[in-house]
Amino acid sequence: MVYQRISSCTVGAVGLLCKAFLRWGCKDVKVEGLEVLTKALEDKSRREQGRGVLTVCNHVSVLDDPIIWGIMPTNTYFNPNLSRWTLGASDIIFTNPLYGVFFRAGQVFETFRGGGIHQAAVDDAIKKLDEGRWVHIFPEGKINQPCFNPAGGLFPFKWGMGRMIMEAKSTPVIIPMWITGTDQVMPEPRQFPNKFPLPGKRLSITICHDPKLNDVVGEMRSGWLARGQLAGETADTRSLITARIQDSVVALRNRLESKSVPA
Repeated sequence: MVYQRISSCTVGAVGLLCKAFLRWGCKDVKVEGLEVLTKALEDKSRREQGRGVLTVCNHVSVLDDPIIWGIMPTNTYFNPNLSRWTLGASDIIFTNPLYGVFFRAGQVFETFRGGGIHQAAVDDAIKKLDEGRWVHIFPEGKINQPCFNPAGGLFPFKWGMGRMIMEAKSTPVIIPMWITGTDQVMPEPRQFPNKFPLPGKRLSITICHDPKLNDVVGEMRSGWLARGQLAGETADTRSLITARIQDSVVALRNRLESKSVPA
């Protein structure tokens, strides 16, 4: 109980700080589809059924999480049922014991690069989904800025996401997202003066309602379960589910880019 209160205070304090930065530290913040996420989170029948919410997003800055959650209603920060859990790289944010305590209290599971899809962080994420909680992931698995990816485009999504969906007790509600601008707030490489968030930038955060995605992924998972979870099919099913979700995120990006092109 004490730890839960400490965790709620940590999540709440960070959420309020991010909300303040978006309001007063950014030139403009465009948000689309927030009601899609809040409606899913507030669905009590979903939570009672043990069906989690899984948000998936492109990854353009080390500050993507938590800064984008400054858009959430304030009450969500202090409610464990409405605040996100996520995965964070051991070599980036769990670099000393103090950081470890802070990020664990902030509902972050420590993830080890090269640890594969069967590591503890993925197991823990599945448990949270089974509790009807919200898990957010950046399935590219690393920051995607031009210095790391000169060719552009998304990095291939990691299969750990597919495992979460397949092994959760119920297929989670999958919600794609697309963000832009956080790479300007914290550009790479993070050398002076880029060690601190840069104010005055424009951000865009779009949350997508894609019922077709959930139907297709649910059918893939159901088919795999109905056939007895055959070992020979497991990797292929993970790959197909992961690819289908990446297609949805790419489609969202393409839709947004087409809207921004002058007629």
